[in-house]
Amino acid sequence: MDSLFLLTILIVIFALGFDFINGFHDTANAIATSVSTKALKPRHAIILAATMNFVGAMTFTGVAKTITKDIVDPFTIPNGSTVILAALIAAIAWNLITWYYGIPSSSSHALIGSIAGAAIAAAGFTEIKWSGFLKILQALIISPILAFAVGFIVYSIIKVIFKNNNLTKTNKQFRTIQIATAALQSYSHGTNDAQKAMGIITLALITNGYTTSSDIPFWVQFSCALAMGLGTSVGGWKIIKTVGGKIMKIRPVNGVAADLTGAAIIFGATLIHLPVSTTHVISSSILGVGSAHRIKGVKWGTAKSMIITWFITLPISATLAGLIYFILHLFL
Repeated sequence: MDSLFLLTILIVIFALGFDFINGFHDTANAIATSVSTKALKPRHAIILAATMNFVGAMTFTGVAKTITKDIVDPFTIPNGSTVILAALIAAIAWNLITWYYGIPSSSSHALIGSIAGAAIAAAGFTEIKWSGFLKILQALIISPILAFAVGFIVYSIIKVIFKNNNLTKTNKQFRTIQIATAALQSYSHGTNDAQKAMGIITLALITNGYTTSSDIPFWVQFSCALAMGLGTSVGGWKIIKTVGGKIMKIRPVNGVAADLTGAAIIFGATLIHLPVSTTHVISSSILGVGSAHRIKGVKWGTAKSMIITWFITLPISATLAGLIYFILHLFL
């Protein structure tokens, strides 16, 4: 068994590990609002999220193709396997650090920053496909801003429609609706987030000469969907507490507005084959809804900590991946 094949197997294992960690790291994104409003019991919410994440991941592959070919050229990148492995290790490390401290950081930022950092360490800045990289970066920046604005608008409309309704009765109705919106949000999460590991594995297969197409093999799609579903089933309670309660006090009507907003933005990005941060989108939609409900009710200290983490994730993960690449390059 040659070393290239072993390295490819190692990359597949780490990519599936990243997807598994992404599952429990980002579980909170899809179900935190429904758990905090008691629309769903935690165990039921996690089962729902795991199932819908898997279904979503089996539905689309466009985002995976973007990851495969729009950041670096898989046919020309030198020491491609080492670059990919370094990127995965760095992204996993940052995900675990932020999960441990309960910070809802972006797995997408971590992975994309890591790929860029490892590629730059291997071959310099010219190795990055800047047109594709900047397109992805724009999507990562614009999507949370859009989520905040849409969340504000959606909740403002709901407030007008239900302004004369009994609050207790309205919240009871929306608690039932929230089960459906949590499922929808989990589905949209699966359509975008699980594809990132699919793209990484396919990038490795091309780099190592096992395929010449950016089409995602079925076994890659299925294994990544399964890894994310299993990871989701583990749950991420630290982040659930942050997203579900430390941004604002969420009621069922707030949760429905945030869920609908988050699902719409994420699914829209999936349709145009762009990876976005589900963490950023969903957290921003909650901030938008909270601002429309009562701006003083938003815990802006938590929001500030989250935003700082959003900004530092790309450069930190890129630097970490570059360092890991140099270490791996000494031994591989």
